Amino acid sequence: MLTEFEIKELIYRLANLEPGISDIFIFSGYPLQIVVYGKVKSIYFDDFPIEKLSPFQVETIAFNMLKENPHLFKKLLKDGYADLSYFLDDDTRFRVNIFSRQRTYNIVMRKLESKVKSIEDWGLPKVFYKIAQEKYGVVLVTGATGQGKTTTLAAILHEINKNENVHIITLEDPIEYIHQPIKATINQRELGTDFSSYAEGLRAALREAPHVILVGEIRDRETMDIVLTAAETGHLVFSTLHTIGASQTLNRILGFYLPEEEHTIRYRLAGSLRWIIGQKLLPKIGGGRIPIFDILYNSLRVREIIMTGEKEGKTFYDVMTQGSAFGMRTFDQDLIELYKKGLIEEEIAIMHAIRKDKVSREIDLIKKLKSIEETEAFLELGEKGVK
Repeated sequence: MLTEFEIKELIYRLANLEPGISDIFIFSGYPLQIVVYGKVKSIYFDDFPIEKLSPFQVETIAFNMLKENPHLFKKLLKDGYADLSYFLDDDTRFRVNIFSRQRTYNIVMRKLESKVKSIEDWGLPKVFYKIAQEKYGVVLVTGATGQGKTTTLAAILHEINKNENVHIITLEDPIEYIHQPIKATINQRELGTDFSSYAEGLRAALREAPHVILVGEIRDRETMDIVLTAAETGHLVFSTLHTIGASQTLNRILGFYLPEEEHTIRYRLAGSLRWIIGQKLLPKIGGGRIPIFDILYNSLRVREIIMTGEKEGKTFYDVMTQGSAFGMRTFDQDLIELYKKGLIEEEIAIMHAIRKDKVSREIDLIKKLKSIEETEAFLELGEKGVK
């Protein structure tokens, strides 16, 4: 049976095997695994030569992690999963999800950055500085799990922290980045430890004199309602949704409400929404991952589309494509640019494109221009040789 010391030693070794490790998988019926630049890799140590982890071994590790959070035992048994933070002695931090699968327990550990990096450190688009200067309204960062949403929000909050004398309250599940106060006053609260649900935490936060509120995720109508109310009463609210693209995000929000409420919610969103940021991480040529963004700003044209719905020639995609002056962009524009720079493969660009026909045509044009340039360079070299 593994002791607490042996478990920490094992996790330390897995977390520090090589650069680019984002996750550790401890699954019943599988070997130890790590995720390196988005790809799963099985690990076998000489002193831990396990082909397949037994349910008992994984359960031992899981229960050791949960022993400091007894309320999470109940959640795991009731809901089949539990989220928590986990720390090593060298202050390496993880976001941990323990879940049940066919009467076995399994563990996913997301390795977290120890230092909050800035917008510049991450090389995020310059429009993020403008987003950090907003005073009220709703800013949504969207995308699938593991696409860097939390990291992006941490960078934006860090920018606010550096420049604004404001009170920031975060509601997280669990806390991932620890923000040290610079100019701002920051209170970070964790689901399950400091509040029972996002809706309850958000309701309480409105009585705690915040200027900026971060809500880890909008999961239901009640939370969405309070987010809109907070924005309407002069607060700046950041949150996330597991959606891809502005259209899907708006439809997800409308889906929280009854059909007869749609007009009212569209009206509230038109007045409160400031930005929708879509985000994906793609494999980069030569290793590593590179982000692409889909950024919508609530301009007059966007406000009209929110109110009346998308129509032929009046879509969020059209506005974003033409909205570079406001800092808007589409995934497709980023994909074409990254392909042109030789940073991603053609098949990756096509796979992640919103309008695949459009991106395919642009890539074909880039390849033709490149072929012409190479031919001209070859002919020029031949002429020099003749001379």
